[in-house]
Amino acid sequence: MRIVIMVLPWLELFTLIQLGIKTSAFTAIVYVFATALVGLVLLQRQGRGLFEKLMQGRAGILPGPEVLLDELGMAFAGLLLLFPGMITDGIAVLVLIGPLRRRIFRAFRRSQSVDTPRSGDWGQRETIEGEYRRLDE
Repeated sequence: MRIVIMVLPWLELFTLIQLGIKTSAFTAIVYVFATALVGLVLLQRQGRGLFEKLMQGRAGILPGPEVLLDELGMAFAGLLLLFPGMITDGIAVLVLIGPLRRRIFRAFRRSQSVDTPRSGDWGQRETIEGEYRRLDE
């Protein structure tokens, strides 16, 4: 994961340079500003929508976890669009596709299953005996 984080900015820079070579520097600059603007608008819209859903939750109408994850996924796509580069923009477009986004979240949820103690294990704790003395006295 560290390698990806270290290499990603260089790959993003490389893709933008290649875009500038294939088209023009002006096109690459416009592309960066346009995707950043789309990301900012998407992030603001999703932030407002998520805030409204959470406020409805305080009123007793609690949205399901799927709805909240969907909103957070859209906000994540907006955040990815803010970063200049074509790789993060491609990932953002994949996250923007609803069925694919939900499938990705389901896969993450399955991979992060929590192990809970069995019913007989709750009250059984091991006592460790020993001696102590206070050093501040």
